[in-house]
Amino acid sequence: MDIKDIQALIKFVSRVGVDEVELEKDNFKISIKKNQASPVTFSENAAPIAQPIYQAVPASQAPSEPSEVASAKSTKEDNINLVEFKSPMVGTFYRSPGPDKDTFVNVGDQINVGSILCIVEAMKLFNEIESDVAGKIVKVLIDDASPVEYGQPLFLIDPS
Repeated sequence: MDIKDIQALIKFVSRVGVDEVELEKDNFKISIKKNQASPVTFSENAAPIAQPIYQAVPASQAPSEPSEVASAKSTKEDNINLVEFKSPMVGTFYRSPGPDKDTFVNVGDQINVGSILCIVEAMKLFNEIESDVAGKIVKVLIDDASPVEYGQPLFLIDPS
Protein backbone atom coordinates (compact mmCIF):
# COMPACT_ATOMS: atom_id res chain seq x y z
CA MET A 1 0.00 0.00 0.00
CA ASP A 2 1.53 3.32 -1.03
CA ILE A 3 0.92 6.84 0.28
CA LYS A 4 -1.73 7.58 -2.37
CA ASP A 5 -3.75 4.56 -1.26
CA ILE A 6 -3.49 5.71 2.37
CA GLN A 7 -4.58 9.24 1.44
CA ALA A 8 -7.52 7.85 -0.52
CA LEU A 9 -8.51 5.74 2.49
CA ILE A 10 -8.33 8.79 4.77
CA LYS A 11 -10.51 10.81 2.38
CA PHE A 12 -12.98 7.93 2.22
CA VAL A 13 -13.16 7.72 6.04
CA SER A 14 -13.73 11.50 6.23
CA ARG A 15 -16.47 11.37 3.60
CA VAL A 16 -18.50 8.48 4.97
CA GLY A 17 -18.16 9.57 8.59
CA VAL A 18 -17.25 6.23 10.17
CA ASP A 19 -15.54 6.20 13.57
CA GLU A 20 -12.94 3.55 12.86
CA VAL A 21 -11.45 1.68 9.92
CA GLU A 22 -8.90 -1.10 10.19
CA LEU A 23 -7.18 -2.66 7.19
CA GLU A 24 -4.73 -5.55 7.27
CA LYS A 25 -2.89 -6.75 4.19
CA ASP A 26 0.14 -9.11 4.21
CA ASN A 27 2.64 -7.52 6.63
CA PHE A 28 0.88 -4.15 6.60
CA LYS A 29 -1.78 -2.98 9.04
CA ILE A 30 -3.41 0.45 9.25
CA SER A 31 -6.01 1.67 11.71
CA ILE A 32 -7.78 5.03 11.36
CA LYS A 33 -9.90 6.27 14.24
CA LYS A 34 -11.73 9.52 14.80
CA ASN A 35 -14.17 10.94 17.30
CA GLN A 36 -17.67 11.55 16.10
CA ALA A 37 -20.55 13.31 17.78
CA SER A 38 -23.34 11.17 16.36
CA PRO A 39 -23.57 7.47 15.46
CA VAL A 40 -23.41 6.42 11.82
CA THR A 41 -25.67 3.78 10.34
CA PHE A 42 -25.24 1.97 7.06
CA SER A 43 -27.70 0.44 4.67
CA GLU A 44 -26.92 -2.02 1.92
CA ASN A 45 -27.57 0.49 -0.87
CA ALA A 46 -25.99 3.69 0.44
CA ALA A 47 -23.21 4.88 2.73
CA PRO A 48 -23.60 8.09 4.74
CA ILE A 49 -21.57 11.11 3.67
CA ALA A 50 -20.13 13.56 6.20
CA GLN A 51 -21.48 17.02 5.46
CA PRO A 52 -21.48 20.28 7.38
CA ILE A 53 -24.07 20.37 10.14
CA TYR A 54 -26.30 23.40 10.58
CA GLN A 55 -28.35 24.44 13.54
CA ALA A 56 -30.26 27.68 13.97
CA VAL A 57 -29.30 29.42 17.20
CA PRO A 58 -30.71 32.67 18.57
CA ALA A 59 -27.95 35.29 18.62
CA SER A 60 -28.43 35.80 22.37
CA GLN A 61 -27.41 32.15 22.95
CA ALA A 62 -24.44 32.18 20.57
CA PRO A 63 -21.12 30.94 21.99
CA SER A 64 -18.67 33.61 23.08
CA GLU A 65 -16.05 34.59 20.53
CA PRO A 66 -12.28 34.00 20.82
CA SER A 67 -10.24 37.02 21.89
CA GLU A 68 -8.47 37.45 18.54
CA VAL A 69 -11.59 37.16 16.37
CA ALA A 70 -13.51 40.31 15.45
CA SER A 71 -17.27 40.53 15.77
CA ALA A 72 -19.92 42.59 13.98
CA LYS A 73 -22.54 43.40 16.59
CA SER A 74 -25.76 45.28 16.05
CA THR A 75 -28.98 45.73 17.94
CA LYS A 76 -30.98 43.74 15.40
CA GLU A 77 -28.87 40.58 16.04
CA ASP A 78 -30.92 39.98 19.16
CA ASN A 79 -34.02 39.43 17.03
CA ILE A 80 -32.66 37.13 14.30
CA ASN A 81 -31.76 33.48 14.05
CA LEU A 82 -28.24 32.67 12.97
CA VAL A 83 -26.98 29.49 11.33
CA GLU A 84 -24.12 27.67 13.03
CA PHE A 85 -21.71 26.30 10.42
CA LYS A 86 -20.13 23.23 12.02
CA SER A 87 -16.97 21.33 11.15
CA PRO A 88 -17.59 18.33 8.89
CA MET A 89 -14.46 16.58 10.22
CA VAL A 90 -11.83 16.34 12.91
CA GLY A 91 -8.60 18.23 12.30
CA THR A 92 -6.86 21.59 12.60
CA PHE A 93 -8.74 24.75 11.60
CA TYR A 94 -7.03 27.35 9.40
CA ARG A 95 -8.61 30.65 8.31
CA SER A 96 -6.22 31.22 5.39
CA PRO A 97 -4.45 29.11 2.74
CA GLY A 98 -1.04 30.00 4.22
CA PRO A 99 0.61 31.95 7.05
CA ASP A 100 1.33 34.97 4.82
CA LYS A 101 -1.99 34.84 2.91
CA ASP A 102 -5.27 36.69 3.52
CA THR A 103 -8.08 34.87 5.33
CA PHE A 104 -10.79 33.18 3.25
CA VAL A 105 -13.60 35.08 5.03
CA ASN A 106 -13.86 37.79 7.66
CA VAL A 107 -16.66 39.01 9.89
CA GLY A 108 -19.08 41.03 7.76
CA ASP A 109 -18.22 39.26 4.49
CA GLN A 110 -21.09 38.18 2.25
CA ILE A 111 -20.74 34.52 1.18
CA ASN A 112 -22.48 32.30 -1.35
CA VAL A 113 -23.12 28.59 -1.52
CA GLY A 114 -19.78 27.03 -2.45
CA SER A 115 -17.63 29.84 -0.98
CA ILE A 116 -14.52 28.50 0.73
CA LEU A 117 -14.73 29.37 4.44
CA CYS A 118 -11.61 27.72 5.83
CA ILE A 119 -9.27 24.74 5.67
CA VAL A 120 -9.37 21.77 8.01
CA GLU A 121 -6.16 19.76 8.00
CA ALA A 122 -6.55 16.07 8.76
CA MET A 123 -3.46 13.84 8.68
CA LYS A 124 -1.47 16.20 6.42
CA LEU A 125 -4.38 16.60 4.00
CA PHE A 126 -5.66 20.15 3.66
CA ASN A 127 -9.42 20.06 3.02
CA GLU A 128 -11.09 23.23 1.77
CA ILE A 129 -14.41 23.60 3.58
CA GLU A 130 -17.15 25.15 1.45
CA SER A 131 -20.33 26.83 2.60
CA ASP A 132 -23.67 25.20 1.88
CA VAL A 133 -25.53 28.34 2.90
CA ALA A 134 -25.46 31.91 1.56
CA GLY A 135 -25.39 34.86 3.93
CA LYS A 136 -23.16 37.15 5.97
CA ILE A 137 -20.43 36.00 8.38
CA VAL A 138 -21.43 37.28 11.83
CA LYS A 139 -18.84 35.56 14.03
CA VAL A 140 -15.80 33.31 13.75
CA LEU A 141 -16.05 30.97 16.74
CA ILE A 142 -12.56 29.47 16.77
CA ASP A 143 -8.99 30.76 16.65
CA ASP A 144 -6.71 30.07 13.70
CA ALA A 145 -4.59 26.88 13.93
CA SER A 146 -6.82 25.41 16.66
CA PRO A 147 -7.90 21.76 16.79
CA VAL A 148 -11.55 21.11 15.89
CA GLU A 149 -13.87 18.19 16.48
CA TYR A 150 -16.56 16.81 14.21
CA GLY A 151 -19.68 18.96 14.58
CA GLN A 152 -17.89 21.80 16.42
CA PRO A 153 -19.29 25.24 15.50
CA LEU A 154 -16.86 27.27 13.37
CA PHE A 155 -18.90 30.24 12.11
CA LEU A 156 -22.19 32.01 12.76
CA ILE A 157 -23.88 33.02 9.53
CA ASP A 158 -26.84 35.36 9.04
CA PRO A 159 -28.73 33.80 6.11
CA SER A 160 -31.06 36.80 5.58
